[in-house]
Amino acid sequence: MAAAAGGPDPLFGLRTNFYLGAYQAAINNSEIPNLSPDEVVERDCLVYRSYIALGSYQLVINEIDSSAATPLQAVKLLALYLSAPENKEIAISSIREWLEDPAIGNNPILRLIAGIIFTHEQDYNEALKHTNAGGTMELHALNVQIFLKMYRSDYAEKQLRVMQQIDEDHTLTQLASAWLNLAVGGSKIQEAYLIFQDFSEKSQITSLILNGKAVCCMHKGEFDEAETLLLEALNKDAKDPETLANLVVCSLHLGKSSSRYLNQLKLAQPDHILAKRASTAEESFDKAVHAVA
Repeated sequence: MAAAAGGPDPLFGLRTNFYLGAYQAAINNSEIPNLSPDEVVERDCLVYRSYIALGSYQLVINEIDSSAATPLQAVKLLALYLSAPENKEIAISSIREWLEDPAIGNNPILRLIAGIIFTHEQDYNEALKHTNAGGTMELHALNVQIFLKMYRSDYAEKQLRVMQQIDEDHTLTQLASAWLNLAVGGSKIQEAYLIFQDFSEKSQITSLILNGKAVCCMHKGEFDEAETLLLEALNKDAKDPETLANLVVCSLHLGKSSSRYLNQLKLAQPDHILAKRASTAEESFDKAVHAVA
């Protein structure tokens, strides 16, 4: 959804805010004049996805009505999926039905939302079925994330190369490069850190950027520095699950109690992988104690 050849991209700032996790800034600066009808739909999708990222699911569900364009309907389904566990099945059923509709099934936002939902479900093969064909930078970036979750950094690297050929300086290309560098590890960690540092110097500092820098520090064994960055991120968003999860790990390495952060994580996002693993470990421990008693 690029701007006309040679012209400025009116949604560049809005996209950048969204990609870097400056969700309120994306919402606050979304009144952009002289947009084409397609650009209006894309803008509204980014604004509503920003509300979703801030946890305002019901606002999105209430405001997008049945006459809205397909991309907005897909965003509404994402809000429905995330709003409550009992809504997941209806959202998944609806998105499967829409994907099979030849009139709308290939819509890039619909495929993107499908990829996000199936990634949440940890059904990576199903996610890739809809995202792997690419078509937008967001779809390519999601593919990188999925391949890294599958521990296939070789495929993630191929996808990154595609993004670099399209636009090496794109925010998502830089982010994808940092994700891959973190997965590869070793000397690549410093390269990832420099990408997040560059973002922090050029953009509004967000939880996403601070978490990126903190994870790099943890990889390098710099846990005190990581903790400082994560506490700054916590000040920006006290319920951010990635910040809480990283603080749990960081606290353990520093020999500090992590129970408060873990309890906050369980409340903020009970299906987070770290929260699930902790609950499973606690249940196993309780069973073992009862067996001995």
